[in-house]
Amino acid sequence: MIVVKTGGNHGLDMEAICDDIAKLVQQGERVIVVHGGSHEADVISEKLGHSPRFVTSVSGFVSRYTDRETLEILVMVVAGRINKSLVERLQSLGVNALGLSGQDGRLIEARRKSALKIVENGKRRVLRGDHSGRIERVNGGLLRTLLSAGYTPVIAPLAIASDGTALNVDGDRVAGAIASALEASTLVMLTNVPGVMRCFPDESTVISRIPAEEAEDHLRRYAKGRMKKKLLGAIEALNGGVKRIVIADGRRSQPLAWALKGEGTVIEPA
Repeated sequence: MIVVKTGGNHGLDMEAICDDIAKLVQQGERVIVVHGGSHEADVISEKLGHSPRFVTSVSGFVSRYTDRETLEILVMVVAGRINKSLVERLQSLGVNALGLSGQDGRLIEARRKSALKIVENGKRRVLRGDHSGRIERVNGGLLRTLLSAGYTPVIAPLAIASDGTALNVDGDRVAGAIASALEASTLVMLTNVPGVMRCFPDESTVISRIPAEEAEDHLRRYAKGRMKKKLLGAIEALNGGVKRIVIADGRRSQPLAWALKGEGTVIEPA
């Protein structure tokens, strides 16, 4: 089983990615697709007059502040427009794709963060009213049932709280949690850079291989921006038993095929 994490549409060749997914499915491989969509959500938020807000945690991770209006925009754009666009494209390629968000069937359960501890203008402060969560459980049984029935799940990164309310969760960490829950052989994270770079943004400095036991060190030393969340998701997948994670370039032709051949940054035990 392979879990594929892809962004929405920004900078990635979604046609090439879907073509590769279709080829894997036609070869009998079981595939789960997890997608993002933050760029398109940002664009729609601006058009609606509700500019996105990003905050930096005390540990250095940048995340979206998700008030209720932002959450509703994410549901509309990510779980709606982007998810169904991917389903449409895969269906046109002969893949029996089925679109879900983490809310459906309590696929992804999360605990709402009561407050965010952030750094703003050099000062620490507490930010309340956020509708994001920390993943606690993946309904692996539901995904196995869908896979056994011949479906290819396409999952938007939203979760459900114990009281039934929707929560925003990070797509890379969703992919890591799903890969762990289903004991996937490989987790591929496709992005708009060729991998983890020693000297961002110099693409000639891509690190081709990271031993699993050094992943946390690389997170601290080399990860910038969104790559921090990707490496965090990779580390959580490793801790959950996934043996191989590849962070690879989703802008090129045959991006998934090349990633599975080891192009990009491969993270696995030494």
